[in-house]
Amino acid sequence: MKNKILATLILITFLSACISVQVDDAATPTPAGFVTAALAPTKAGYVPPTQTPSPAVTLTPTLAVTIPPNCTNTAALVRDVTIQDGTVVNAGETFTKTWEFINTGTCPWIGYVLKYAAGDQMSAPLSEPIPATLPKDRVEVSVQLTAPTANGSYTGYFTLNDPNGKDVTIGIEKTFWVKITVGSGASPTTGSGSTPATSGGTCAYSQDAGYVNQVAALINAERAKAGMSALTINSLLANAAQSHAADMACNSMISHTGSNGSTIRSRVAAAGYSPSYVEEIIYGGGGPQAAMTWWMNDQIHRDAILNSRSSEMGVGYAYFSNGSYGDYIVVVFGSP
Repeated sequence: MKNKILATLILITFLSACISVQVDDAATPTPAGFVTAALAPTKAGYVPPTQTPSPAVTLTPTLAVTIPPNCTNTAALVRDVTIQDGTVVNAGETFTKTWEFINTGTCPWIGYVLKYAAGDQMSAPLSEPIPATLPKDRVEVSVQLTAPTANGSYTGYFTLNDPNGKDVTIGIEKTFWVKITVGSGASPTTGSGSTPATSGGTCAYSQDAGYVNQVAALINAERAKAGMSALTINSLLANAAQSHAADMACNSMISHTGSNGSTIRSRVAAAGYSPSYVEEIIYGGGGPQAAMTWWMNDQIHRDAILNSRSSEMGVGYAYFSNGSYGDYIVVVFGSP
């Protein structure tokens, strides 16, 4: 009897094991061809061969600059770093002119540019960005130029401008320049077809009828915008203006007083003009547009241009490469 009970228990245990295996097999079926693999631990920094590692990104901190309201834009020209005035360069040579400035104003120079203004362009770009410069800091400003192929003395004028295109005042001027000599340095024609003057000065300055006409047109355009009548050109006033422009060029000066002590009234009288009203404005360095920008941004000169008492004007222009400013412009306003 005991043997029967023992055999029965062994049979029940065996059947229970078989049932358990069948249930487990049904719950977790194995797909055909399934292979079980043990995963190896991943090393730090490991990148699977099918993936492209992303480059490390370095963030550059940006300088937070607050622009003060009503800040001032002024500069001081410290020195010519390269190409001193009168440097002799080869015909067609490419060179870099560099100036050093101090930001003497209160505006940070962010987005400021160097601009070609007038004179001999020498393949200069119309504008060139300058490095960001905080007030009281120094900065070097450069432009790449190409010397003309003809012998002569050449002068190009440039300005510093804020992001709105407004000139930065450099001392009492708004232009700075590069002066070079190619070959012997014989004076070339300048501007829009200028020719050497034959009288009215003691140096080999040049005149430019195109610049004279441009100045007159710009003045009358400003008067038209103000609802004022245009001024007519008077040859006697033009002679007085030209004489003083030549005097300033040959004596390297910017002054309403002539080198011989003359005044605007004495020069007009010497030209044969008897005025009931006369006034004069002058400019050195930069050409017609630079002169006009300066005049219209200075109240005294603006008032002279828009003075209702004037009915006539004369314009004088002289270019002398060895002068301090290169270009010399004189406008005489008058009424008989």
